[in-house]
Amino acid sequence: MPAFGALVAEPLFLLADSAIVGHLGVDQLAGMGLATTLLQTAVGLMVFLAYATTPAVARLLGAGRLEDALRAGIDGLWLALLLGAALAAAGLWLVDPLLGAAAADPAVRAFAGEYLRWSLAGLPAMLLVLAATGVLRGLQDTRTPLVVAVAGFTLNIALNWLLVYGAGLSVAGSAIGTDLAQWSMAAVYLVIVLKAARPARVRLVPDWRGIRAAAAVGSWLMLRTLSLRVAILATVLVATGLGAVNLAAHQLAMTVFTFFAFALDALAIAAQALLGKELGAGDLPRARLLTRTMVRWGVGFGAATGVLAAAVSPVLGYLFTNDDAVRSALAAALLVLAAGQPLAGYVFVLDGVLIGAGDARYLALAGVANLAVYLPLLALVAFSSAAGPAAVALLWAAFALGYLASRGVTLGLRARSDRWLVAGARRL
Repeated sequence: MPAFGALVAEPLFLLADSAIVGHLGVDQLAGMGLATTLLQTAVGLMVFLAYATTPAVARLLGAGRLEDALRAGIDGLWLALLLGAALAAAGLWLVDPLLGAAAADPAVRAFAGEYLRWSLAGLPAMLLVLAATGVLRGLQDTRTPLVVAVAGFTLNIALNWLLVYGAGLSVAGSAIGTDLAQWSMAAVYLVIVLKAARPARVRLVPDWRGIRAAAAVGSWLMLRTLSLRVAILATVLVATGLGAVNLAAHQLAMTVFTFFAFALDALAIAAQALLGKELGAGDLPRARLLTRTMVRWGVGFGAATGVLAAAVSPVLGYLFTNDDAVRSALAAALLVLAAGQPLAGYVFVLDGVLIGAGDARYLALAGVANLAVYLPLLALVAFSSAAGPAAVALLWAAFALGYLASRGVTLGLRARSDRWLVAGARRL
């Protein structure tokens, strides 16, 4: 539950920014939307900083090696800081080319550039927050990240309001406010980690061997994340070809899917932390028991969200649009989404289990294989003669049933074997 709260708090940053900037004008809101899409794509690919750190710290904690666990966490923080600084520096050179490639009005591009340039200062903090969250999860603490996320969200709203309207800084004020909130969160996390490291006498200087090891695991997890991003992007591109009505319905359905994913991701995060600790302790029977238990929870949560999605499918569209065609298409998409939710629960939990076991290489290669299965399904949708609600329903059948089924097969086969069950303080 604390992990779920922290996950929900993060996207609220963007929601708060949008609500505040939206009252400045359409160009400002569109510009910020374009900028945050680019920014969140870059940060999203760096989520391995949390996913790689959590199992590494948890394994060492389970093995009774708290000092080494904190050392692994500090290595993850150094990697985050270095990557954040590198991304911020690269961003200074890439802002204009990236925005120049976007088919947006000059005014929109100008506001997007303003937001992006000011946001670059907060990139290292965003990545430090990811890595520090992974450290605390590895130490079996999911409550502190919730408290920090809620406090950061509250501070973000106050700062953005003051800087955008009080200081009259427009979209730059929103970016600066978010930067300050992220750096405040990073500072709190650093204090927590440093306080834990001091009695254990863990050195705070960079350990380049440890940083390279974290980067090696992270590179596989980054490939896994990239395959997921490509699948979602390809789905949007096919939806674009189905017409404006179906594209709008698809985006709304994806928003619902993403919200439900938070509940399922919370279980996956629990799996990462708990499995890493038990494998570090060498308790393989308990690791198996935890896996079976969490899979049941995942399928159960998926079934519950599926029932909810089916129940609201006829009426949810009224909250978002007055267009009857979009509402009909959304209802069709939600019914297919509902059917796939138990499968989604199964997939999300097993993904967390294998991340917790440190099985990053398999996840990366399986992700590429899943993409190879999914892209032909998308091609069939793109070249089908389906139209209207049937077209968007077919698209969601390819995604929520076909793509997730492919992931379920690769994850399920791996989980049934013993190859991922590697005990010990480190996965060799």
